[in-house]
Amino acid sequence: MEIKSMLKVFTCALFFTTSSLTLLAQKDSIGISALEKFKRAPDLNARATSFYVTPNRYSVNSAYDWLETVNVYLDSAKKIQDTSAMLSYQLMQSQLYNDIGDFDKSVALAKEVMAVNDTVNNVLSKRALILLDENYGKLQLYDKQIEAREAMRDRGIIEEVSFYDIYANMGLYRKAMKEYIRTVGTTIPDGDVFAKAKHHNKVGQFLKLDESPSTAINEFKKALGYLEVYVNDISEVKTQKDIFESEFLKAEIEGHIGQCYVKQKEYLEAISLLQNSSDKLKTYVGDTFKGQLVDNALYFAEAHLQLDNNKTAKNTLEGIRAPQTIKQEISLNKLLATYYDKIENYKSAAQYYKKNERITDSLNAIENTVLKQQLVAIVGTSDLDNSRKLIREQKLANERFRNEIQAKDERIFLVYISLVFILLGFAGLVFAYVKSIKNQRLIAEQKHLIENSLREKDSLLKEIHHRVKNNLQMVSSLLSLQTRNTKSKAAIVALEEGKSRVKAMALIHQKLYQNDDLSFIEMQGYIESLINSVQSVYKKGGHNINITIDAEGTELDIDRAIPFGLILNELVSNTFKYAFPDGDENGKIYIHLRKNGDRGYFEYSDNGVGLAGDFDQNTNGSMGLRLINRLVNQLQSKLNIDKSKEGVRFWFDFK
Repeated sequence: MEIKSMLKVFTCALFFTTSSLTLLAQKDSIGISALEKFKRAPDLNARATSFYVTPNRYSVNSAYDWLETVNVYLDSAKKIQDTSAMLSYQLMQSQLYNDIGDFDKSVALAKEVMAVNDTVNNVLSKRALILLDENYGKLQLYDKQIEAREAMRDRGIIEEVSFYDIYANMGLYRKAMKEYIRTVGTTIPDGDVFAKAKHHNKVGQFLKLDESPSTAINEFKKALGYLEVYVNDISEVKTQKDIFESEFLKAEIEGHIGQCYVKQKEYLEAISLLQNSSDKLKTYVGDTFKGQLVDNALYFAEAHLQLDNNKTAKNTLEGIRAPQTIKQEISLNKLLATYYDKIENYKSAAQYYKKNERITDSLNAIENTVLKQQLVAIVGTSDLDNSRKLIREQKLANERFRNEIQAKDERIFLVYISLVFILLGFAGLVFAYVKSIKNQRLIAEQKHLIENSLREKDSLLKEIHHRVKNNLQMVSSLLSLQTRNTKSKAAIVALEEGKSRVKAMALIHQKLYQNDDLSFIEMQGYIESLINSVQSVYKKGGHNINITIDAEGTELDIDRAIPFGLILNELVSNTFKYAFPDGDENGKIYIHLRKNGDRGYFEYSDNGVGLAGDFDQNTNGSMGLRLINRLVNQLQSKLNIDKSKEGVRFWFDFK
């Protein structure tokens, strides 16, 4: 999981460092610090304005200095029972704890403000919900973050709710893409071609993150097409700013295309695109493209390493001074280690591998900190709600008791008899109430244990699939290493085929641990990723073939998905190797997969040279075809082959 926020320990260090370096040097234009202006404000509204509109509250005073001051004002408000001031200062506390990195405390305070529904005004509601949204995102409590956004919509703070950034943070890039298209793509006017260019660029980025580079390239090329229409439209007057934006957008898109080419192992095509993109983006004034510049350099260096241009790769890597994310830093260390492995400087390579191990250890520590804050945020809020509920119930019970005492005073003649019945009834109510509370607590504890057990089970299953995928990738890497040390062409072919089959199984486990539901695999995306993987193994061809995949909405469990993956791997590999000996410019592949209830149907065809007329699958089938037959038998079906028409067609039914 990618960590997108600085957590408490790092944030505290940042604030202490900033405070010590700039305490005496930086003041505002009239020599008064922002905190001093806050103290001198005449009333609550002026202080709130000073607090929220200050662009950099911590240029002179740290967040802890601010927190100490706000606590003083909050204590004063509590003494005079000024509810409005108390809520306002509590919300400032919540903001300060968020800035410090105590996200659980920030959540508790913001929720406490939101709980007072009858006195919270729209401004405080908006600020509290925005804080909850931000805190839940940093705590990775994405379900709570979605609830906060829906609450903003229900209160009229925002009109349209969008969750695509949340899905992307969760690693659900396909789902994020669909949500982005639904909420953003449908709002773009038909005539706004520049907006359409940016839209397809964003969709392409989601597909690139989903490891579907060939599909992503199609979206990026659509974006370039719209951008070219925009630039060549002389009917629309463009400012210098518009021209610059279009140029930088083009450079950004070309960089993404270059990165996708590297993922597809088309290194020569990638190098010029990455170089041109970086040359243009370096001229941009600001930090907008710093992250992409680092990505471009990493992919550029990887391409040169694969082409054995080791010196160019090293110079590029040494030129990367400030990785923007932990993922980029890990990638940089990995590429430097690869470089030193290539030149047989294993001592230096080991140093970079150790750097990545230390980063991994730090990430594990950070993740444990996040988990602790998640527990505090959830459990603390629950206890607060239960306390308020018990107080309200006690108030109601006290009111009922006072009414009963008054009634007894008015009916003196029946006081003794009434007292006996009242005491018996009250004792029964108390007994029932206590028993009910115990049962509710027992149910809540059991529910909590069950939910924790289910979450732990899902987490363990995902970890198992992740490790299986990693082990299969290690097997694939060992096969690649053996291929380099093998001179026999037949052995090399056999090893490459084995590597392709291992990758097909690894891809199944990768899709499983990326899914919310560990029971099924969405086959459309899996088939696209599998074809990309096969293309990377058979570098000589396959990229010009028109591939049609008709499996949208079809899901299979792992017991069926693995045989299907291996079957499809064999069929696509055979097509790439044998179907188009004279060139694949007009090549076509059609893949159809459907499952309706307990029955399913699979069909694969290409328009290549086909099988020999006297071919008999029962007598002279290849190893690949024998493997396909066994896998089809495993699915309780029988393979059918039609070689009477152009190319070849395979199909079978399955349960």
